Formats: sequence, structure tokens, C-alpha cells
Amino acid sequence: MNFIEWISQPWPWYISGPLIGLTVPLLLLLGNKSFGISSSLRHICAACLPANISFFKYDWKKEAWNLFFVAGIVAGAFLVAYFFADPQPVQLNPQLVDELKGYGIDDYSKLAPVQIFNWPALLTAKGFIMMVAGGFLVGFGTRYAGGCTSGHAIMGLSNLQLPSLIATICFMAGGFIMANLVLPFILQL
Repeated sequence: MNFIEWISQPWPWYISGPLIGLTVPLLLLLGNKSFGISSSLRHICAACLPANISFFKYDWKKEAWNLFFVAGIVAGAFLVAYFFADPQPVQLNPQLVDELKGYGIDDYSKLAPVQIFNWPALLTAKGFIMMVAGGFLVGFGTRYAGGCTSGHAIMGLSNLQLPSLIATICFMAGGFIMANLVLPFILQL
């Protein structure tokens, strides 16, 4: 197996999980840095939109490393999507495939179902709820919780922070409720 084939395959949890977990001590050792993605939007706003808003009045340059980290995520996602993508359809559990057929979803050629996540679907009730309302709720929840899943579940839990434990429990509960109670209702629209 050559390098391109190896890097194109999904990595098992026992490789990717420890690599993600090792970022916490690495960041702490390299300057007592805190890992999180959602704070990057605040840094970008503080850098690009100088305004007389107290929330954006801080030394964002101290957190510039985080912007490079996010730029790396964007660049990596672009490279994977355009150069290392698996041309095969996404493999799903047969029970999930049967359930999704009941909602009219049968195209697994992309990572997200094409019948829901596309530009024309944005103008439907289902698409608007999934993309616009869902995006708003994720953003609101992230701000309300004081961070995102990466900041709380990876960094905060490893530092034994009680607010991160509470936030992670709420993230998980919200995910279970959404996937099992709310999403089936939305997909029937």
C-alpha cells in the first residue's frame, strides 16, 4: 500500500483518538494554550472588524496561533475533499439505510445526504430548518456554553473542569434528543 492509499483511508479510533488527545498536553507544554475552535470566530472578528464593542476589545494577537490551527483545518479539509476523497459511496448500516429510505434519502455519494444538503433544498422547510436554524442553534449553543465540543470535551474534560463536564453532558443529551426525537420529525416535512 502506498502513502496516498494509506492516508486516504479512515483511521481507526485507536490511532486518531490518542492523536487528538495528545494535543492537550502538547498545547499545555508549548505555552499553556487552550484548545478550542469556536473562539477563532471571535479572534477573526476582533482582527477584521475593529469596533467599539467591549467583547472584541482584547489582545487577539496572543491567540493568533489558533487562527493558524483553524486555517490548517480548512486547508486539510480542502485537500482531503479534492485529492484524497474515496470515490465509493459512504458505507452505512443496513438498518439506517432502510430507515433513511422511508424519508426519501437514498443518495450516499457524498458525506452528507444530497437530498437534504444542497442549494435548492435551502429553500424548502426541511432544508431551511436543517441548515439555517440548525446552524443558528449550534452557534447560539456554543456561545451560551462558553465553548464548543472540542474546547469542552477535549480540553476542558482533560483539565477536570466542572463546567466542561456539564457542557459535554448537555451536548450529548442534545445530540441524542435531536437524532432520535427531532430529526425524524424534520425529515418527514
